[in-house]
Amino acid sequence: MTEETARRRAAVLGSPIAHSLSPVLHRAAYAAMGLDAWSYDAFECGEDDLAELLGGLGPEWAGLSLTMPLKRVALSLVDTVSDLAVNVGGVNTILLRDGRRHGDNTDVYGIEAALAEAGVKAPASALVLGGGATAASALAALAGLGTREAVLAARTPERAAGAAEVGERSGLAVRVVPLDRVPAHLPAELVVSTLPGRAGDAFAEPVAASAAALFDVVYAPWPTALAAAVRRAGGTVVGGFAMLLHQAVRQVELMTGRDDVPVAAMRAAGEAELARRA
Repeated sequence: MTEETARRRAAVLGSPIAHSLSPVLHRAAYAAMGLDAWSYDAFECGEDDLAELLGGLGPEWAGLSLTMPLKRVALSLVDTVSDLAVNVGGVNTILLRDGRRHGDNTDVYGIEAALAEAGVKAPASALVLGGGATAASALAALAGLGTREAVLAARTPERAAGAAEVGERSGLAVRVVPLDRVPAHLPAELVVSTLPGRAGDAFAEPVAASAAALFDVVYAPWPTALAAAVRRAGGTVVGGFAMLLHQAVRQVELMTGRDDVPVAAMRAAGEAELARRA
């Protein structure tokens, strides 16, 4: 029996997990690829539960997607880990092969692919809002696209030191400033908002007046006031769904070992699910 015809399992873990779009995206890929024996589920899992859960997985498991709050703790629970995951300080993908666990990170790829798809390439100036794990991935992605320097605006600059270090290790010159000083650091070719919910909406007016492009990691509800303002001003807008889609595409590639992942089918399934939820 070949690997493609054998029963294979994958899942997304995190807490809370009920809202995750990952099952919709991965299942759409399996269906379009003819992987009828593959399944993908979602399981509630906290930091203290991850080690036990990993220890109980059988040989049918191909991989896991990880969301918050598991990305950092997973670094210590894998046998090998990619340089990228080490650099950004988080594993969002675990590949299971021959009884061993390999940790990787597809968030950075997701951001790079989402921006490139929208025609945003190597912005000379970038302003990143927020100082957490997603901001760290955004800085690494900007470095990968060829950006040389960025301003990181965080509510508590001291807590953004880790994200800034990720950017610097990736080759960026990063300057950390208080979030309330955002208008003083515009214009920028690209503004990246990693702020949760609609927190970025407070900056809609100055960003729309000064940014050529916006990447807002929020995907529901969409569009945010920030995204709508930039779009009205004629700027390029990239939403969080594009990032989620492309990081999932990369996960499917890694877990299945195939490069014919159906991006269009995954996009259509995800958009339909978001419309249903709205």
